[in-house]
Amino acid sequence: MDQTSAPRKEDRKLIPLAIVVAGGLIAAAIYFGGSRPAPIAPNTNTGTTATIGAIAPVSPNEHILGNPAAKVLIVEYSDYECPFCKSFHTTVHQILDTYGKDNVALVYRHFPIAQLHSKAPKEAEAAECVAEQGGNTAFWKFTDEIFQKTGSNDTLDPLELPKIAADAGVDVQKFNTCLSSGKYTQAVSDAVAAAVKAGGQGTPYSVVIFNKDVSSSQKTAILKGFGNQASAVTFDPAKKNMFSMNGALSFPNIKAAFDVLLK
Repeated sequence: MDQTSAPRKEDRKLIPLAIVVAGGLIAAAIYFGGSRPAPIAPNTNTGTTATIGAIAPVSPNEHILGNPAAKVLIVEYSDYECPFCKSFHTTVHQILDTYGKDNVALVYRHFPIAQLHSKAPKEAEAAECVAEQGGNTAFWKFTDEIFQKTGSNDTLDPLELPKIAADAGVDVQKFNTCLSSGKYTQAVSDAVAAAVKAGGQGTPYSVVIFNKDVSSSQKTAILKGFGNQASAVTFDPAKKNMFSMNGALSFPNIKAAFDVLLK
C-alpha cells in the first residue's frame, strides 16, 4: 500500500488517540526540558462509569517481571518513546520494590502509537527480537535501558538499538537479522489492536488485576488513596477483580491505594 492509500483499520482507530494525548505530550517535552517534576498524563475518563474493555487473560509466556501468581498484576500497555511511560516505568519499579515481586508483578504489553512516535513500533519489534534470544531476562534489561537512554518523543537514535541489545546479552548479528526481517511487525501491530480493544486511549494505560473481589467500602478506600488522581481510575462494575489506571499516576497515590488492596 502506497503513502497515498487510505489508512488501515487499526490506524483509523488510533488517529483519535493522537488527538487525545498530543497536547499532553507537548507538555511533557516542556517538563522534561526543565527542572519540574516528572509529568502526569492527562486524565481521559470520569472514574467509575467507564468500562475496561476486553483485556486478554495474562499468560505465563508473556513479559512478566515478578511472580505470575502474584496477588496483584499490573498489566501495562506502553510505548517506548512516550515520556509518560518513561516516568511510569520508574514508578512501577518502585511499586514492585516496595511490595515484593510475590505480591505485585508487572506484565508489559506493547502499545506504540506510531502517529505520535514513529520510532516506537520498531523499538517494540527490537524488544521482541531480544526476547527471542535471551528470554524475559534479556527483555527486561532491554526495556529498562531503552527507557533510561531515550529522551522520549522519537529522540532515540536507531543505531543505539543494537548496542542496547548487546547490553542485554544477545548476539548482535542475530538481533540485526531479526529486526531487519520484520519478523515481529505483525505481532506488534496485533498488540496495538489488543491494547485498543482492552480500553487503551493513550499511554501508559494499565489494568490492575487482583485475586479477590473488592467490596464497595474497599473500592471507596482505594479511590480515596488515589486522591487527586482518582478520576484517572476506572472500576468496571462488570469486572470486580480489576481496575484501570490512565496515565503516569504517582508513586505515593498508587502506594496508598495498593496498601488498601493488599491489606
